[in-house]
Amino acid sequence: MHDDTRRSAWPGRKVGRLALVWAAGFTLLLTLAPAPIAGRTESSTASRFLAQPDQPLTGYRGVRRMYARSEKFNQEAWLEVSTELDERGFRYEIVSERGSEYARNKVLKAVLQREQELIAQGHAERSTLCPANYEFTDAASSSDDGLRYVLLKPKRKDIMLVDGRMVLNPDATELLRVEGRLSKNPSFWTSSVNVIRHYGRLDGVRVPVSTESIAKIKFAGHSRLEVEYDYETINGRPVSLSARRTLAQLKQSLTSTF
Repeated sequence: MHDDTRRSAWPGRKVGRLALVWAAGFTLLLTLAPAPIAGRTESSTASRFLAQPDQPLTGYRGVRRMYARSEKFNQEAWLEVSTELDERGFRYEIVSERGSEYARNKVLKAVLQREQELIAQGHAERSTLCPANYEFTDAASSSDDGLRYVLLKPKRKDIMLVDGRMVLNPDATELLRVEGRLSKNPSFWTSSVNVIRHYGRLDGVRVPVSTESIAKIKFAGHSRLEVEYDYETINGRPVSLSARRTLAQLKQSLTSTF
């Protein structure tokens, strides 16, 4: 792995589009959270889940570890980033970085900048799990673990919505993950963007634990972005020791590139 020996493999205009693709998927799932039911839903499981009183994630401070890889060009990069979200918006500071210099600057850092812009523009409601954005349909369980599956069908073509499903625990009280394809491709250059976001509950608040995104880019093949989250504070309160242990256990159950 070299910092700048394959710069031509990440042409600037294509990298800019790739950053937009990934930022859409990541911001989509960062703000993806259940909202009070404002309309009828066809899914009894989704109705039970969405009707529960829940403490929303309104702010946090923590560390984000980001990894990007272009399979076609065999190039990769890593960032460790200090992040913070509150009423003033989303802010970040690079802690450490390695790998391709061009991928770091033109992909990973561009994703952070785009996420900051999307949050500042107030696009959170466009991605909320609610009947205004989705049709919900119960799906048969495909495993023996008792997990509940609810199909998500976006009510409009939007890069902030995912066509896929949410996975709930057996009693439909906890969101474990959301997975599927963005309902609208961010650009002509992108034929598909698949995203998986894993969730956990820390100190009573549901938060993202990790995200995986694979985008199929014309002339560049498949490109992957992965992110893991660690939290110092959630909604203005320090994360407890028991919550840190819970987060560590959740991450151990997931495949990681870091």
